Amino acid sequence: MDHQIDVMITEEAVDAKICELADQISKDYAGKELHLVIILKGSVFFACELAKRITIPVTMDFMSVSSYGDGMVSAGHITVKKELDEDIEGKDVLIVEDIVDSGNTLFHLKHLLEGRNPASLKIITLLDKPDRRVADVNTDYCGFVIPDEFVVGYGLDYAQKYRNLPYIGVVKS
Repeated sequence: MDHQIDVMITEEAVDAKICELADQISKDYAGKELHLVIILKGSVFFACELAKRITIPVTMDFMSVSSYGDGMVSAGHITVKKELDEDIEGKDVLIVEDIVDSGNTLFHLKHLLEGRNPASLKIITLLDKPDRRVADVNTDYCGFVIPDEFVVGYGLDYAQKYRNLPYIGVVKS
């Protein structure tokens, strides 16, 4: 079944925002090396484009986490499905997320990673849906604040479809 996808944020606007974020991060971490912790699967598109534009040395690692288990309501803790390959102790770490809505997963992930003693730990998200926030989590860098709509594209999916759209779109029935 195909869905109608209405463009919310154009490819050009996404690209311009990523350039702006990369420029700010490069300035904020000048003289340092930055370690990106990319949250699978949705953040890969955003993280790759961001990393290409950051002008300081960057390393990357990946995690897959869930706070939902088999249900549709957060279980209140995270399950790590794919662990980091490298130790983050003493590193300047930036968690790369595609979207923050309830904040549950990111809240617990941040506390988990803080326990691993990074030199610093910040969060960047391409999209923020504050209307859905239930956990006390804040981002340090944010691309776009969006309304409570179901969005796809640029890594975000609906039943594993539409991740490859080069823009952010709203799914219509």
